[in-house]
Amino acid sequence: MATVNNFFPSASITSSGRPVLLPNEVECQLLSAVDLESDDDPNFPSFKSGLLILTTHRLLWLPSNSTTHSNAIAIPLSLITHIFSPKKSIKAIFHSPRVRFQVSLNSKSLVVTVVARGKGDWDGFLPKFFENWRGRAWETDTVGSSTDGSVATAVSGASSNSGGFYSSDGSVRLVGVAGILRKEQEMWESTDKSLQEAFQDLNALMSKAKEMVMLAEKMRQKLLSGSNSQTSAANDEEMGSKEEMQDWLLSVGIISPVTKESAGALYHQQLSRQLADFVRIPLVRAGGMINLIDIYCLFNRARGTELISPEDLLQACTLWEKFDAPVMLRKFDSGVMVIQNKSHSDEEVFARIKTLVTQPDALQGGITASDAAMTLGIAPAMAKEHLLTAESRGILCRDISPDGFRFYINLFPEINSDDMHM
Repeated sequence: MATVNNFFPSASITSSGRPVLLPNEVECQLLSAVDLESDDDPNFPSFKSGLLILTTHRLLWLPSNSTTHSNAIAIPLSLITHIFSPKKSIKAIFHSPRVRFQVSLNSKSLVVTVVARGKGDWDGFLPKFFENWRGRAWETDTVGSSTDGSVATAVSGASSNSGGFYSSDGSVRLVGVAGILRKEQEMWESTDKSLQEAFQDLNALMSKAKEMVMLAEKMRQKLLSGSNSQTSAANDEEMGSKEEMQDWLLSVGIISPVTKESAGALYHQQLSRQLADFVRIPLVRAGGMINLIDIYCLFNRARGTELISPEDLLQACTLWEKFDAPVMLRKFDSGVMVIQNKSHSDEEVFARIKTLVTQPDALQGGITASDAAMTLGIAPAMAKEHLLTAESRGILCRDISPDGFRFYINLFPEINSDDMHM
């Protein structure tokens, strides 16, 4: 992994400015206008006025300037050896809130100070910082990724309970193959029990939602690894069913949705960035443009229990212009609002519509929104908006009948106004 100024590993950032999280990593708290300082090393780089994101695995610092994402850094919580308790004094009342922690880097120790100069829930950040550091969620992931198949599942389940040869109730833990088989059986029994409890009523489903999302993500990763190793032996039908299952699991939920509790005053900004990352796959499947209502349903389904309001979605879409997201919000003359890629070209769509409408059958009977939808590979509602836009541009003309709208090629632009009698 690359490092920034030979101190901290660099953090991967999406095109919309959101951090790329590790498997099973969850965002917990965000703070704006945060500085990172250290008096132990004169060569310590300058990290000023950035966005600090606390996750279950890392501390992420992102520069405020969207054009310098290459300077984003990640401080793994596993490298932190000690967190100093904040000092309570009269001087601290007039200074910006800060916390110091000791981190082990390249066989040397360094004390780093986090200084929060912006607005944020600092009182909520400190307890979560201590809690995540003591929780050591990365250890479970490390044990689980060191083995393959059922062995990895069994060992990760064992490590999440307690270590050593003794279980939590004091009995001797089974080891070897027998212990692995026993733990695998216990895991499947626990999974089956979780599924049964989750679907008993809505309250149980809400309480188990996060577990279901993580379980679906693990199943999707297992399918992906299985399809890579057995591609030659699988037929097209099996591969199609696997891809369908992967798409279904992908739509079950976002593991770490942006919430008002974690993002605070940065809620709409971070929600906008996460939404920009989320809509990329639906846009590809929808032909580069999708209705805002459809995105609202898909995004809320993916967020699970952390639902957002239509006003929050609309405000998140309007913020895309500020950080130059690859997608944009568009409103047709009819009032329909859609989300589309910035690379989407109306001229290309109009060229395909003109090719369709100049075919012999279309010249006689015209085309409908369904005909255009089949040609463009989009929803009929979106195809109708394109046809109406093409009509406003003078490319098409419309015939309204009891059977609905039918569109024809507009021949009037081809007529020379200076030679009307011809």
